[in-house]
Amino acid sequence: MNRVYNTEILSVGTEILLGHVVNSDAKAISEMLSAIGINVKYHTVVGDNPERLRECVEIAKNRADIIVTTGGLGPTYDDLTKALLAESFGLKLVRDEKEYALMQAYGNERHRAVPNVFTQSMLPEGSTVFHNTCGTAPGCAFEKDGIIVIMLPGPPKECSTMFRLSAIPYLKKLSDEQIVSHAIRIFGKGEFEVDGIFREEMDKMTNPTMAPYTRECDCLLQVTAKAKSEEEAERMLEPVIAHVKDVLGDVVFGVDVDEIECCVLELLKEKNKTFTLAESCTGGEVAKRFTDLPGASEVFPGGFVVYSDFAKAQLLGIDAELIREKTAVSREVAEQMAIRCRKIMKTDIGIGITGLAGPDGDGVNEVGTVFISMDTEDGTFVKEIRIPRRGVGGRQFIRRMSGSIAFDLIRRHLCRMEIR
Repeated sequence: MNRVYNTEILSVGTEILLGHVVNSDAKAISEMLSAIGINVKYHTVVGDNPERLRECVEIAKNRADIIVTTGGLGPTYDDLTKALLAESFGLKLVRDEKEYALMQAYGNERHRAVPNVFTQSMLPEGSTVFHNTCGTAPGCAFEKDGIIVIMLPGPPKECSTMFRLSAIPYLKKLSDEQIVSHAIRIFGKGEFEVDGIFREEMDKMTNPTMAPYTRECDCLLQVTAKAKSEEEAERMLEPVIAHVKDVLGDVVFGVDVDEIECCVLELLKEKNKTFTLAESCTGGEVAKRFTDLPGASEVFPGGFVVYSDFAKAQLLGIDAELIREKTAVSREVAEQMAIRCRKIMKTDIGIGITGLAGPDGDGVNEVGTVFISMDTEDGTFVKEIRIPRRGVGGRQFIRRMSGSIAFDLIRRHLCRMEIR
């Protein structure tokens, strides 16, 4: 794209406003747009109300170059998006014969014909049709009055799949330039710190560009280049990525890596190492994060959730007197958790996590106090941290951050970095 396009994502659905459904569509679309260098300036959510939806569309037309809608493409009475968008841009709805035929075949296969389903084949005239590979409602895109409109179904799997398979190629065809973007993933420095380090450089950059983004427990630095070919864009980005890695050092855990646990999984496989863990305050979440990854069983035989003092003593064999004397949230107990779980499971690395996720303290430590230990052939390391609570979701944030720190300890050990 030869000019800068600003995007508004307009999510349609009363269920989002009521909190019954999380707006994961906007998150997924924003991430995919960012990866191809398109700015998202606004997220708007509106219920299934024609007047309010019409008002939101008019606002979006006055401030965005690209409008992406999600939801409201189905066959029910409250699926208003197509009709109102077509009306707003002065377009008629016409039947797409190919989609209509597919819907007929779908109904015949199931020995049922629901007339309302066929309304989904009615699309704004002149649209580029996006076939739905995961459902029945097609999406579409059109350009009118200098604005690009993309309409997607609401169900997350349908929405993200259609955007990836159809909308991104559509957007890329708008220019003879290729946009390449990479996400440099960082753990140990926040967005504010990264921004401070590179602010002067970023202010001077036009192509390539860099932009930091915060995430729940880490951050990323998005680097993007535009060129006549993908290969040329990649060559432009190589020295930028190398420079960022050189400046930030070991807080960079990967490029285009989804999460830090993905990095740890690949390192464990590469080094032919295994790990286990004993979790108290995280309640099994760290094991879940890791076992959500395909191939985790190759390097993770299992772990322990030892939430109570009794479980720590009974399952891991930690001296009950030590637990009483030092309390469960202590350096000494964390150390024993790592040592004992590693010994029991016969792995190369043992991790122990004990702390206070809240909402109540224990009379000794404040909420957010966590001890994370790692036992290896090189010895045992214990890290004491204070994780700040963040609003209503503070308990979950403490748990997730504890897991990320544990994964970072494993990463550092496997890469022979300083353990800190």
